[in-house]
Amino acid sequence: MVTFLAGGTGTPKLLDGLGPTFEASEVTVVGNTGDDVELGGHLVCPDLDTVLFHGGGVLDRERWWGVTEDTTETHDELHRLADECGLDSGPRYLSEEAQVSGREIARWRRFSGVAEFMEIGDRDRAVHLTRTGLLDEGHTLTEVTRTLADAFGVDVDLLPMSDDPVATIVYTDEGPMHFQEFWVHRRAEPRVEDVEFRGADDAEPTPEVREALSEPVVIGPSNPVTSIGPMLAVPGIEAALAESVVVAVSPFVEREVFSGPAAQLMDGVGLEPSTAGVAEAYPFADAFVLDEADGTRLDRPVVRTDTRIGGAADARRVLDAVHEALDLVAEPEGRTP
Repeated sequence: MVTFLAGGTGTPKLLDGLGPTFEASEVTVVGNTGDDVELGGHLVCPDLDTVLFHGGGVLDRERWWGVTEDTTETHDELHRLADECGLDSGPRYLSEEAQVSGREIARWRRFSGVAEFMEIGDRDRAVHLTRTGLLDEGHTLTEVTRTLADAFGVDVDLLPMSDDPVATIVYTDEGPMHFQEFWVHRRAEPRVEDVEFRGADDAEPTPEVREALSEPVVIGPSNPVTSIGPMLAVPGIEAALAESVVVAVSPFVEREVFSGPAAQLMDGVGLEPSTAGVAEAYPFADAFVLDEADGTRLDRPVVRTDTRIGGAADARRVLDAVHEALDLVAEPEGRTP
């Protein structure tokens, strides 16, 4: 058994390589939920959904989010109505009082559905409606995620990092904003000054997550601040990782990041935006997989390969390197994947 921590697109791309080295039926994926938002009353879980749609074979691989060939009639009509009514189409946060009332899982990240600032496809929206409806019926996010995974025929065991609310708030030179406003609406343009994982101190990892973290853990080439950081902020998760065998794949080649806003977010929280900074962010990691062109010297075992992932063959190559790294640091008792 092996557990992958997933946020953004790095780990889902790595999952394309599941097969002989790591069998999907023996893989658990713990997904970041700090990026989640409640939009127009519906809970949207972008990082969980990327793995859900990937495993179900319906992921839009051009964008690495949403459902392939989805329609957007509801989204388009929301914007038409907003234009006709003269309403602002930017992110429309609900009031401070509304942020902490009602459905607890959506705290601190509630947006009006007026002219929604995230494009939600019609089939994609059906998932959010179903998720929210099941939550309102009294099911936990873990239970709902497994129900949806079964519906999509997902082979891996997909888990949210917690059933409690954690919201990633990015502090910028233009004020604080939820990560989705910073990344989706503002395209990471504001300068990052700090990042808060609001609610993390009061959140708990589920028993399912604790069990998953007792197995060897792989951190894919994800953003260490906003993809993995929310998980590490939940009490108990980093301590569990310190007791497990952990291999991390760097999302950098020295100081060159593969994609996304990892560099400016790391710089904003005081980490060097580089492979060395990733190693600093993961003191619990036992070994790293680095690109063959990455000459960074670390104080832990390193396996090098071409870490750029453009398809299944690339992902298998990186996973072979991950397996080699896990073998290097496996405990004497033989806890290998």
